Amino acid sequence: MDTHNLTALSEFILMGITDRPELQAPLFRLFLIIYMISVVGNLGIIILTKMDSRLQTPKYFFLRHLAMTDLVYSTALGPKMLVNFVVDENTISYYFCATQLAFFILFINGEIFILSVMSYDRYVAICNPLLYTVIMSQRTCWVLMAIVYLHSTFVSLLVTIKIFNLSFCGRNVIRHFYCDSLPLLSLLCSNTHEIELIILILAAFDFISSLLIVLVSYLLILVAILRMNSAQGRHKAFSTCGSHLTVVVVFYGTLIFMYVQPKSSHSFDTDKVASIFYTLVIPMLNPLVYGLRNHDVKYALHRTLGQLCNIFS
Repeated sequence: MDTHNLTALSEFILMGITDRPELQAPLFRLFLIIYMISVVGNLGIIILTKMDSRLQTPKYFFLRHLAMTDLVYSTALGPKMLVNFVVDENTISYYFCATQLAFFILFINGEIFILSVMSYDRYVAICNPLLYTVIMSQRTCWVLMAIVYLHSTFVSLLVTIKIFNLSFCGRNVIRHFYCDSLPLLSLLCSNTHEIELIILILAAFDFISSLLIVLVSYLLILVAILRMNSAQGRHKAFSTCGSHLTVVVVFYGTLIFMYVQPKSSHSFDTDKVASIFYTLVIPMLNPLVYGLRNHDVKYALHRTLGQLCNIFS
């Protein structure tokens, strides 16, 4: 990395969510509860889908990776954000800031494509049920996930290395509660045109391509459902993808709010609100949605708790 960066700047100061003292304690308690629910919920999904024999299907394979993604990127940001509420000046080292940015980009990008892969999985399950186990074989599932992680790693390393190889001007106050690309760009005194163009192209490609997969998959699912003669069959098909559709709408709705708003209304404050939602609230909501709306997950939880009670009784 640039020697100027290493000598001139060794740490950053995170401004956090708010600078109002009266809000620090209640917000700390609120976000601590949200983060703990997220950790417990996502760990629960990971353990259930790994241990329960009835959840060894492609649908729950992808759900497990979604939960792992939620757990990692919320943990990469959540604890450091909580520290900001209890210290006077929340600093983050130069290298930890780079690491946090890399992990955030990797896993938020991974989540986008995992949701699109899950849409394709629901399309195959509803539109080609007889060939489902053949099309969505274990090999196919691992290949899809390998593509997602390799692409996300490439994007993460490219953006992070590009940003941290540029020269900072000595200003080290980040107007955010974590190291994000846009607040970091505002601290650079190098020409940022190239990295801004790279971020724009990658973000547009990832967002549009993943959203197209989701939209096409659900359009084909809708056509297949409308062609069903049985009302019971239509209800079963809707319930099969209901949880995933709820998660998709919430996640993509938040991203659209953040990145497709007019430039005149774009500010770091609105970015903070949207960021809180998709870095902490959505990772908490995902296991709740899949747990409350999914009969298989609820039955697996009841069976596991019953087995644990028998062991300890």
